Order: sequence, then C-alpha cells, then structure tokens
Amino acid sequence: MPITPRTFGRLTAGLALAGAALLGPAAPVGSADTPTPSPSASATEAGPTEAGTSFRTAAFFRQGQEATAQASTGDYLYWVFPADSGQRPTVSATVTLPEAALRHGSSAWRIDVYDGLRRRQPCMYGMQNRVAGKEAATVQLACTLRPVRAAADTWSNDPLPGSYFVRLTVTGLPEEDLGQPFSARLAATSLDKGGAYATDGSLSVPLVPGASTPETVEARAPEDGWSSGWWSDRWIWTAAGGVLAALAGIGGYVLTRGSGRPGRVPPAA
Repeated sequence: MPITPRTFGRLTAGLALAGAALLGPAAPVGSADTPTPSPSASATEAGPTEAGTSFRTAAFFRQGQEATAQASTGDYLYWVFPADSGQRPTVSATVTLPEAALRHGSSAWRIDVYDGLRRRQPCMYGMQNRVAGKEAATVQLACTLRPVRAAADTWSNDPLPGSYFVRLTVTGLPEEDLGQPFSARLAATSLDKGGAYATDGSLSVPLVPGASTPETVEARAPEDGWSSGWWSDRWIWTAAGGVLAALAGIGGYVLTRGSGRPGRVPPAA
C-alpha cells in the first residue's frame, strides 16, 4: 500500500509519542530539586565506626553506607567518600550531644565538604551550620553539593570526579563544655543529574589524593567503578533527536513529492 502524506504524518506522530513515553521527560538544566533526605540507620549499610583527625587519616566510606564515630567536643572529625561525574551528592550528619545536665549552654556545629584538591565546595542546599540549644539532644546538618562534572577549566571551582572529604566540628560552645563526649552519624547519597550537566572531555585520573597506583584509585572508587565521564543520558537524547530529524526529512520529501505530481487529465468524451 503506498504511503500517503496523511498516513506518513500519523506514523511519525505515533513514533514520536512512543519515543517520548519510552525516554521520559528530560530534566531541565538548573532545576531546583529538593535535597535528598538523610537516610536512616536501617536504610544504609554499615560503614566505618571511627573518624580520622585530618585529611590524611580521613575514614573512607562509600555512598549508601553510614559512618559513625565517638569523639570529644572540640575534636575535628574527617571522613572521605567517592563521587563520580553526573552525581549531585548530599552529605547528612547527626550529632548526638552530651547530656543536657552536663552542658553549660548552647553549641554551634558545622560540616564542610572538600574535593580531592582540598578546595572547599559550597552547598547548594542544606544547613551546614546549626546551633543546638542547651536542652537539645541532637543536631542535624546537611550539605548538597553542585553536580560533579567530568571535566572543568583549571581556574574554576567546579566539583570533579574523585574523593570528597567531610569535616565535622563544633565551632562555638562554653569553654567548660570542651572535651565532653559526643557521637556522630554521617551518610552520603546522590541524585543522578546525567546529561543535564554533561561536559566534553574527562579527567585522565579521578582526583584521589594519595593514590600512587591505578589499583589504589580503583580501591577508592564508587561501588560500580569510575565512569570517567564517557557516558551520559545526553547520548540517548542525541540519538532520539537524530531519528526524529530523519523522520522529518522523509516526511518533507513525501509531502513535496506528493504536491508536485500533475493532476489527472479527464478522458476525452
């Protein structure tokens, strides 16, 4: 059966609708998603039970795990986790404070996140500074980073694939309360931002401080390994756009060919 312009138009529309339903709507660049909530202990795997006291001794954990530590008020606690290109990590911390009867006033707490070059990364969302009243039992902190890019200009401060250090400490409290024991729980999760923040090129090696061999880099990788920026869902949309463009070209050809045919001459009487 010959393909008429009307038939081709219906076929093209059907294919476009089917493709849209299959791929789903694309997330707009710069959309403000709500931060990932702090995972509960039952929803995460066990991580390290101690924290480091410097960048060099930071305790390693992976996203989806929960790190815990016991320390004294005034200590600096350090952890490190991997983040890959296309991810937008959220770090959440819960500090269980000393008994209220032992404290002499309120306390201020803070978490900071640094990349593999030890550049402090700003938070898009979350409360990275919080003050706990004298009667408070816990204080919760959170920091949602910008999406990790596969590559960036050397002068920029964009987050890149590699290790991310978390530092937790108290920034203000009565002097009499220094040295009191407290406990901390820390977790990191990510939203996959994919092609919305994809860039051309990638780092030759993820930013993993202290990694002198490829084996060490892989040991500090996410659970499914480093993607190195070679894949993003932008490829799917590029391919889908190419298919639709080809269909539009064929449709234009069919319509033009159809309108250029000479009319039928009625037979002579």
